[in-house]
Amino acid sequence: MAEAAARKVDRIDVAPRFTEADAIRLNNLFRGNSTQEMLKAVLGEHMVGDVAVVSSFGAESAVLLHLVASIDPSVPVLFLDTGKHFAETLAYRDQLVARLGLKDFRVLQPNAQVLAERDASDLRWSYDPDGCCEIRKVEPLARGLAGFDASITGRKAFQAKTRNALPRFELDTSDAQGRLKVNPLADWTRADIDAYFVEHDLPQHPLVAQGYPSIGCAPCTSMVKPGEDPRAGRWRGWDKTECGIHTPVPDGDPDQPSF
Repeated sequence: MAEAAARKVDRIDVAPRFTEADAIRLNNLFRGNSTQEMLKAVLGEHMVGDVAVVSSFGAESAVLLHLVASIDPSVPVLFLDTGKHFAETLAYRDQLVARLGLKDFRVLQPNAQVLAERDASDLRWSYDPDGCCEIRKVEPLARGLAGFDASITGRKAFQAKTRNALPRFELDTSDAQGRLKVNPLADWTRADIDAYFVEHDLPQHPLVAQGYPSIGCAPCTSMVKPGEDPRAGRWRGWDKTECGIHTPVPDGDPDQPSF
């Protein structure tokens, strides 16, 4: 009877995978380490669990993809096929997948029924870009990342004023279970990116030479003028700077999605 009473009671672990303290700890742990050293530890030692790269295959995507593939080409790479991409982006995507030997490339697509119900005209981008991003990017990515503990992004602090305090590790506020978001290039400069392309002879996205330093869906991406913010061509004319997958939850509104 005493032995039975001492038996450990099984409990379902409902704690988050990661907490803000974990993100701070990792940022401190890798302070002073190069991006390559950090990625080798994170991927080689599985420090953040099951991880996937989220890539737009845009203007600077080749750098992050090359870094990850050089360490482990079997890391899953997720691409959001919104149905609105430039033809050049899709061709560039296929070129990089083959060139870098990505072994687990996954295409995420919007739910066909949702598109039929909420964007039957195929023109939602023209009057409700947030709503268009939600059904073509936010929801598909949420499904695609459901089984992962962490995602790796290509965001950099220099890209926009809204990213100037970007850390290497942060909580993904869109995930109630505590998924981690890793930003290996957070502290890279424009010069660092350019030098890496040259050093590793990486192909450029064909639209870069035409004045597109930041490339998203075709209807919502325009050329950038000299001196403008690199992301000035995204949703030009709208009070919108992010597609939604990296937008933080406003303070005091924990139930609002933050994709």
